[in-house]
Amino acid sequence: MKKLYLKDVARELNVSKTAVSLVLNGKGDENKISYDTQQKIINFAKKHNYIPNQLARGLSRGKSETIGLIIPNISDTFYSKVAGVIERKAKEKGYTVLFSSSYEDPKTEGELILSMLNRQVDGLIIASTQQNKKEIEFLKKEKFPFVLFDRYYPENETDYVIVDNFYGTKKVTEHLLNLGRKKVGFITLKPGLEPIAQRLMGYKEALKAHNLTSKETYVKEIGREEYFSEVEKAIIDLTAREQAVDAIVFSTHYLASQGLRVLKKLNLKVPDDVAIVSFDELSAFDIVEPPVTSVVQPVNEIGYSVIEILLNKIGSTVKTEFQTRVLKTKLEIRSSCGSFLST
Repeated sequence: MKKLYLKDVARELNVSKTAVSLVLNGKGDENKISYDTQQKIINFAKKHNYIPNQLARGLSRGKSETIGLIIPNISDTFYSKVAGVIERKAKEKGYTVLFSSSYEDPKTEGELILSMLNRQVDGLIIASTQQNKKEIEFLKKEKFPFVLFDRYYPENETDYVIVDNFYGTKKVTEHLLNLGRKKVGFITLKPGLEPIAQRLMGYKEALKAHNLTSKETYVKEIGREEYFSEVEKAIIDLTAREQAVDAIVFSTHYLASQGLRVLKKLNLKVPDDVAIVSFDELSAFDIVEPPVTSVVQPVNEIGYSVIEILLNKIGSTVKTEFQTRVLKTKLEIRSSCGSFLST
């Protein structure tokens, strides 16, 4: 019997390939595909032995020399840098990279994974929202080559490349403490992503190592969508209180960037009034006044590692062990921390 492909099913039923893909992956209802159309597609698939779990397997048989890259936001400097490295390295190996942004939306990410499969990419690289376990399990079951980076699923064994978020934040917090800063605040995102959780743990561990108690009032967790206004509220609270902080650790570069704007607006001097440090950095952090101390992520090594692992998966015909890499960060010390404070 001739093997059916997605385009064959779509043509025979006079529906779109997208509709076929969504229905066979159990997403017909949420995408408002009519009951009659769903039944027509499902019945045809069963009759011709074209079942949902065969979708990715059928798509991955050919070689398209393309790789799908799904990231939270291509405009984010960290992800755009990593994407650039991945694109250059992939090109050296004869591959083209298809870029897409999920904008931190799990539904969008799931749809992008399906869309990439429909485009018959040879493999996927994903910085996940960590809320699409079902899709990740599907890719694993179908033995479709993919690698996670920056974010991963701790409870789910996969190939991934991350940095040591815990140690990076612990080290930069300890730097502040070693300079005599004892009241260190922490401005971060609300819980949900593993890297953010690890950075908070690193901050708390640094305080513990210096026999300091982590004060809940010193930790400000803010929403990603509202961070412009919430960073200002957080800084006002941390600096206007009677026991004002003498330093602030920002868990991301864009929180730190907004923090600089707020501190200038409030006429607070860095580092005289408050020292600041950032996990990850912007290219301007070394030229603003004062330059900002940052935890630098190894962008090139991340991109190289991801491509190496993925291409090994694509080129392998036998089952291989999952590869996991936890890369070291670098502390770039600049003058936003000030000098040693006498106590």
